[in-house]
Amino acid sequence: MLEVFELQCCIQNYLWGKKGFASEVSRLSLAGQHIDFIDEKQLYAELWMGALHKNPSLVKSSGQKLSDWIKSNNEVLGEKSRLQFGDQLPFLMKILSINSALSIQVHPSKDYAEELHKQYPEIYQDSNHKPEMAIALSKFEALCGFRPYSEIKFFLEEIPEFQMIVGYDLIDQFKRDTTNSQYLLKDIFYKLLTSEKEIISQSLNSHKKKLQSLCDDKRNVFLAKLFNQLDCWFPNDVGCFCIYFLNYIQLSPGQAIYLGANEPHAYIYGDCVECMACSDNVVRAGLTPKYIDVKTLCKLLNFNGAPAESKLFCGVKENSYTTLFRPPVPDFALACIKIPADEICELLKRDVASIIIVIHGQGKINASQELTLSPGKVFMIPANVIIQIHVGFESLELYQAF
Repeated sequence: MLEVFELQCCIQNYLWGKKGFASEVSRLSLAGQHIDFIDEKQLYAELWMGALHKNPSLVKSSGQKLSDWIKSNNEVLGEKSRLQFGDQLPFLMKILSINSALSIQVHPSKDYAEELHKQYPEIYQDSNHKPEMAIALSKFEALCGFRPYSEIKFFLEEIPEFQMIVGYDLIDQFKRDTTNSQYLLKDIFYKLLTSEKEIISQSLNSHKKKLQSLCDDKRNVFLAKLFNQLDCWFPNDVGCFCIYFLNYIQLSPGQAIYLGANEPHAYIYGDCVECMACSDNVVRAGLTPKYIDVKTLCKLLNFNGAPAESKLFCGVKENSYTTLFRPPVPDFALACIKIPADEICELLKRDVASIIIVIHGQGKINASQELTLSPGKVFMIPANVIIQIHVGFESLELYQAF
């Protein structure tokens, strides 16, 4: 019978990450012995836990790639997972520490991911979809999904720069024609994203000056603080205007959002646990120096308008210490597990393989062997294995992806 084992995981030093000890990624990575030291000048953006070919975790005891180990020990996945996904781990879990906005992006559906990979394999390097979920570990900010049409119409009417970029007639038609809102919004958004850089630059500077002249209440209505922050990070980038089209969401620790196929989004700031299907497919359109594919993005996008609160994804209590976040896809689920100090309990048995990471607290795993739980430690739990946890003198918080 397979046993629980520890993983050695890799980090990503993207430009949007937090620096040095300010990063939750760096602190957990050091504590969990994934890195030997923290460089105060280095940016620490992501800690990856999984078997994605790009940066697979390692079996700590042997140094073997987790993806290779699974091929030789595929029973770890469980029959249910193997029947649906074959001999590969279908999910990837990450810790993210964000100091500046990620790109405005969308992830394609499974069918369209296969098409993009076939047509442009050098850009879209795998054929899988990438639904994903984020649970905040700190105060967390994001753009997610199109705003209700009424809100978008308000901003289009009140910000004259949009009329200069998009044109009065198209905006007026969007305001009046309620039966074709999706199609008209698509035309407006595409025209915005494909406008000449000089026009966008002039419009952004004009809007920025007008924001400075507003009273505090008006500045809040027009999200002046967010606009100025994005403009500072990405000067002259059309993505700065997207805050008036997409919902601006602020999560408290423990709150979650789910991002299905074709949902426009951009993480802005904060720390989170993220879980996704095993893919790295991204179609970008702004707030990035990377490759931008506006035509593909607008072809993919879901242009339905919905309020910000509809984007929150609520967990369900499985028992007194486990909250389950199960999205409407079979690739993954995520559980937040909080166990009080000095407790002894069994984790719920899963019929598929899972990975756990400790965020806070101390404890021990008693399965067929004893393993120490402490912040940053990451473990693989084979399918159908029951483990008992003994919590130390402070409460234990961990996340389980499966």
